[in-house]
Amino acid sequence: MENNKKKESARRSKKSQTSDHWAEVSGAAKALDMTLDTDELLMVNGRVNENALATIEEHIIDEAAIKTAVVMMLKAIGEDPTREGLRDTPRRIAEMYRELFSGLKQDPADVLKVGFDEGHSEMVIVKDIPFYTVCEHHFLPFYGVAHVGYIPRGRVVGISKLARAVEILARRPQLQERLTSQIADSVMTTLEPNGVGVVLEGEHLCTTMRGVKKPGSKVVTSAMRGVFKNVATRAEFMSLIRDNAR
Repeated sequence: MENNKKKESARRSKKSQTSDHWAEVSGAAKALDMTLDTDELLMVNGRVNENALATIEEHIIDEAAIKTAVVMMLKAIGEDPTREGLRDTPRRIAEMYRELFSGLKQDPADVLKVGFDEGHSEMVIVKDIPFYTVCEHHFLPFYGVAHVGYIPRGRVVGISKLARAVEILARRPQLQERLTSQIADSVMTTLEPNGVGVVLEGEHLCTTMRGVKKPGSKVVTSAMRGVFKNVATRAEFMSLIRDNAR
């Protein structure tokens, strides 16, 4: 009888762990903008698709540690983490961080590899790409638009892939200067074009809601690679992204 109870307890524990793990996997998939359910994760022969599972598991964060840290912060500022309005705050913040920082373990090169040989060698620009990220200094958001241009060596990338690369790099604790350079370097390294130009315009809540409190002020950063360092090419790029500006 005692052995049966132990087996049943072990079975329930394993089921609970599996359920909890599946919840983590589903959450990580959601943060990656992937839609996965049990059927999609299983192969036709009923075996788990280990490659798909491993890809998603790489993006699972330690939500339990985040929840514990949030409770500690709430107590530190004199709040009661057990009161109704704050009871679910640690969970909400953990789920939010899973989404906001999902780019930490993603490589923008993976999306930029999708391209087409078109023999095109003129400037291509995607402008006004919205981005939202978190400043690593105060962990407050900064947001704005990115303008990305490049001159291909015949091979062009899908337009949406440039926007996706911006999003991946923005979903990390960031500095605007670093984000600008990372976008430029990712496009330059992966596509190997003649040159790349990137300009970001961002508004930082750390200077809007705290500190100097200057709402409406914007930070503009640029990164030029290859032929975009030439005065004429740079001027053309800057003129085109400013054309019909709001």
